[in-house]
Amino acid sequence: MTNPQTPHTITSLRNRPAWAALNEHFSELRKMHLRRLFAGDPQRAERFTLETLGLYFDYSKNRITADTLRLLVELAEQSGLREHIDAMFEGDKINVTEKRAVLHVALRAPKEEQIFADGADVVPEVHAVLDKMSAFAEQVRSGAWKGHTGKRIRNVINIGIGGSDLGPVMAYEALKYYSQRDLNFRFISNVDGTDFVEATRDLNAEETLFVVCSKTFTTLETMTNAHSAREWLLKALGDENAVARHFVAVSTNTAKVEAFGIDSANMFGFWDWVGGRYSVDSAIGLSTMIAIGPEQFHAMLSGFHAMDEHFRTAPFERNLPVLMGLLVVWYNAFFDAQTVAVLPYEQYLKRFPAYLQQLTMESNGKHVTLQGEPVDYQTGPVYWGEPGTNGQHSFYQLIHQGTKIIPCDFIAFAQPLNPVGNHHDLLVANVLAQAEALAFGRTAEEVTAAGTPEWLVPHRTFEGNRPSTTIVAARLTPEMLGKLVALYEHSVFTQGTIWQIDSFDQWGVELGKVLAEKIIPEFAAGDELPLNHDSSTNALIRQYRKLRRAK
Repeated sequence: MTNPQTPHTITSLRNRPAWAALNEHFSELRKMHLRRLFAGDPQRAERFTLETLGLYFDYSKNRITADTLRLLVELAEQSGLREHIDAMFEGDKINVTEKRAVLHVALRAPKEEQIFADGADVVPEVHAVLDKMSAFAEQVRSGAWKGHTGKRIRNVINIGIGGSDLGPVMAYEALKYYSQRDLNFRFISNVDGTDFVEATRDLNAEETLFVVCSKTFTTLETMTNAHSAREWLLKALGDENAVARHFVAVSTNTAKVEAFGIDSANMFGFWDWVGGRYSVDSAIGLSTMIAIGPEQFHAMLSGFHAMDEHFRTAPFERNLPVLMGLLVVWYNAFFDAQTVAVLPYEQYLKRFPAYLQQLTMESNGKHVTLQGEPVDYQTGPVYWGEPGTNGQHSFYQLIHQGTKIIPCDFIAFAQPLNPVGNHHDLLVANVLAQAEALAFGRTAEEVTAAGTPEWLVPHRTFEGNRPSTTIVAARLTPEMLGKLVALYEHSVFTQGTIWQIDSFDQWGVELGKVLAEKIIPEFAAGDELPLNHDSSTNALIRQYRKLRRAK
């Protein structure tokens, strides 16, 4: 089929009829309070709740009506969302600027499915890599894989950056309950030497395995850390042959992997149609598979696939990722909401908001359309958050009584993984209470009736009308984690399609890297070397040289 993201196929956003209708609708709805919306519709909670795939998705506390939802769905239809979804699953090159397919959905497709890229079914390749990962993971987990001196591996360190770090560390932390506890897992990403030193300082090199994740095996930060790891290992073991027993690679560059000293038999590949921030379920997740085992890793893939199929087939008005994405567009465009808070009430999901920051902001932080024209509307909002209840004693004050509208996603589970007294009831009670307080607030009359002195009433009044969505599931499992990650992946896709931007490139990360490569040799040069940056950068380079010499 013709690529649906080519510039001529979709009317510009502001010229779509549904956009004009939403503008008019917003002028009527903007001052309507959630108290009134709930009071006028006793069935509102049921009307704006969707239960599927083990997820209870309550979006009734959003500032919407049935008309809002209808118009947003019309906007999705007029934006070609259905065609875009089909194109992704069919392997069309919807990453326009890099001329690549976008097929992270193939990473979790069952063996019997067929998904094509450039005319070839990629599913057999995916499962060949998964089988190779599984065999290696079982060797490490069982102790069959020995280090150079014959000792079993007890420490696994993932070296990567961006999606090659945020994905594995998020998934490991989220599924730590299911991990093999006689293995120790650490993650190195920052080129700051402290990250490497603190990750390795108390480890025995004889018992340590490094998983180096770099598609090209040239990523500056990753390879800097990998070479430091190599030096650390050889300093302890003194034999170049040890590298092959203590390093494996997730890469596609066989020549550079072998030059490093890694046996290419222990290289796990992936493909150009996998973006880094969508790669946690590829070989990039090898450290996660070692931690939780192949069976649980495949359960996570099943969760991803279930959400993929839901996204692909469900009507938009009953489609979880579509609804989530449409709500982001609604608040971003019409309420001028600059951020989205993701608030998981589950300590194991402590790295989930950080993971979503890359997924959402690297994907939709774009200022031009697919035609290369500047957008005249807001695109990707800032995503942020912390696990509850920590955030309540930090930033919730601003969400409740500040001057900014911050839509919130609350995530909760009914069954604790670690039951301790009444902790979990207290935790979940806080989820429900926060969402209720944000929606309905407390009026001056209610505060006064509670006996508050008149002078204190304004300070204790809560405006309410702050939107939130609450997602509840029975239990955090590998399968459920897959569903949650895919939910946000496809929400991002929905948003980008409506904004008519490329959600799958990331040119914005390149310029700083290029300039850093220029600056590095200038640090070591003498003061006589002319500097050709702006006056501020030139002065900072000179100051850095001065302070380095003074140590």
